[in-house]
Amino acid sequence: MTYGEHGERGENSVEVETREPLIREKTGTDRNGDVGEQVRESGGRHAWMVYLSTCVAVCGSYEFGACAGYSSPTQSAITEDLGLSTAEYSLFGSILTFGAMIGAITSGPIADFIGRKGAMRVYGAFCVAGWVAIYFAQGALALDLGRLAGGYGMGAFSYVVPVYIAEIAPMDVRGALTTLNQVMICAGVSVAYILGVVLTWRALALTGLVPCALLILGLFFIPESPRWLAKKGAQKEFEAALQKLRGKDADITSEAAEIQNYIEELRLLPKAGMLDLFQRRYRRSVIIGIGLMVIQQFGGINGICFYASSIFESAGFSSTIGTITYACIQVVITVLAAMWIDKAGRKPLLLASATGLVLGCALAAVSFYLKVHELGLKASPILAVTGILVYIAFFSAGMGAVPWVVMSEIFPINVKGRAGSLATLVNWFGAWAVSYTFNFLMSWSSYGTFVLYAAINALAVIFVVMVVPETKGRTLEEIQAAINA
Repeated sequence: MTYGEHGERGENSVEVETREPLIREKTGTDRNGDVGEQVRESGGRHAWMVYLSTCVAVCGSYEFGACAGYSSPTQSAITEDLGLSTAEYSLFGSILTFGAMIGAITSGPIADFIGRKGAMRVYGAFCVAGWVAIYFAQGALALDLGRLAGGYGMGAFSYVVPVYIAEIAPMDVRGALTTLNQVMICAGVSVAYILGVVLTWRALALTGLVPCALLILGLFFIPESPRWLAKKGAQKEFEAALQKLRGKDADITSEAAEIQNYIEELRLLPKAGMLDLFQRRYRRSVIIGIGLMVIQQFGGINGICFYASSIFESAGFSSTIGTITYACIQVVITVLAAMWIDKAGRKPLLLASATGLVLGCALAAVSFYLKVHELGLKASPILAVTGILVYIAFFSAGMGAVPWVVMSEIFPINVKGRAGSLATLVNWFGAWAVSYTFNFLMSWSSYGTFVLYAAINALAVIFVVMVVPETKGRTLEEIQAAINA
């Protein structure tokens, strides 16, 4: 079968496409003296600008968490103050996800058109508008419009932040810096939960403006992604940005040449549309990127989050204390994962994480089975709490952050916008689908629901073993050349 531009060339064109990679993968000899060698010789020391740029970018990740964590601690206060019905508040809570889906669809094309920095400015402005609308809201309409705007920014940040960090970071710290995206999401959620206990819902909305302000101001002091500048043909700006990120005394010759050579190869290819993502040369990266988003969401994370408070209460714990404990575990384990991802690698973390998710779901399933059949009634709540904590710990160790890290690494820059948007959309659709179906599944069979999630996570182990490559210690160009061969 032929694809797109090969339509007139017949069978021989397919054979050529099969034999020849998108760009020749480097051998050990080719790498002698290249960017990888330079990084190793630097002893892991990197210019402060790459860390500052990452800190500015993850303000968007924190904003993501602040948006996600806002509705839970404010539900009763908003409902009482504005006289909202249950249906009206449910719409306020759920419209965030629909805004995020719209943000996911548009994030890639916008980031490709106006740059990673320009895109983050736009998304920050949407979040500012959203918080202001919520703060001044006197009824359901303003609340919903504000939540929709915040959701749009949140969904777009979920794509552009890890992509920007991956494109600016040296390969030996790329995993750790990109994982900070997930760390700050968890931190944003946790702080929203804690502040929601002591602040009014309007005051909590104002706190959401702080990361937006830091992001928008910080963007004036950090460079644009060198890879995006190279793609746009801005040679001087590309070299200046790369030099600024690597340090004024760093030799960027080899790294700059590798980036430019790869982009020149991509320019020889026809412009890729959405359907072209499923051509042979891109198919594997699309399967990896979308597959990781599917197993991340359909493994049950949003269902677990949804039911966590009631599980803590059934075990005799305060739901507030339980939720804060849950959030703290997320932050601590995600930080530890960030410290290990460039040492252990992406694949081992994913495998360990998915295996732990199977265990957590199995414990929860046993707990609900005992409860339904009125067996071991004292042990059942403890098993449930243990299962939830095991689940969230192992999710934070790999499945929470690593899919975003890998997604930001595997797509060639000529299709990154469309492919990344598609993967992000799949992620948000999965989040909505699991949240929506969770109550129906629990009504069907409480323990069966967790058996289903355990089975999906077991399939995730197989998927990671058979399909997902290890990307640590390689430049983006090397990763993409190998995957898209």
